[in-house]
Amino acid sequence: MNAILDGFKTAFVLLISGDKEVIQITWLTLKVCGTATLLSVLIGLPTGIFLALHDFPLKKIVVTIVNTGMGLPPVVVGLWVALLLWRSGPFGFLNIIYTPTAIVIAQAVIASPIVTGLSMAAIQQLDPNLPIQLKALGASNLQTVCILLKEARLSLLAAVIAGFGGVISEVGAALMVGGNIKGYSRVLTTAIRLHVSRGEFGYAIALSIILMLLSFTITYILTRVQQRRTIID
Repeated sequence: MNAILDGFKTAFVLLISGDKEVIQITWLTLKVCGTATLLSVLIGLPTGIFLALHDFPLKKIVVTIVNTGMGLPPVVVGLWVALLLWRSGPFGFLNIIYTPTAIVIAQAVIASPIVTGLSMAAIQQLDPNLPIQLKALGASNLQTVCILLKEARLSLLAAVIAGFGGVISEVGAALMVGGNIKGYSRVLTTAIRLHVSRGEFGYAIALSIILMLLSFTITYILTRVQQRRTIID
């Protein structure tokens, strides 16, 4: 109990004092997670819509792969991304291993199946006759997709929230491909792990509180957008 209280006190001091290292780590965490979430949405949303609206050979296998990816262990993603980006790997010439960019890539790989799977489910929950009715009324393919997105927007925003939750809570892949380099690639989750390994539980608890506050704030904003649209409708 004393460790928890000390953690809150340390967190308060760090926030009030404007500790440069904590601010840098928090800002990097926000940038990395925000970019990874955006990439996962750009990849997962169109893919999920395509899978929901089209039938093609081996579709069940593709959907199974997506659903499996939703529970893919982050350390596995970290391993394979590290192997691909390693200096002797096929993308080693990019020289991005142990950089924030590598963390973004790994986290985007983790979140994309989540966004894809939930987006696909969101569209599939709609009336299957709706696209047919829209086409009968003369709607183009783009108009049909836009209307379907509007109808499924609550579930689609939930997919975005879930994708963000998947990246901001991730530590294994970030540690493997980012290297946890102080002042460069250290994010909140890897910093917490480092301080726990050193037995510095007060500092680790303080960083965990900051991480939870950051996660709550972003999720709250997304939730407000989601629920505001519900009220307007």
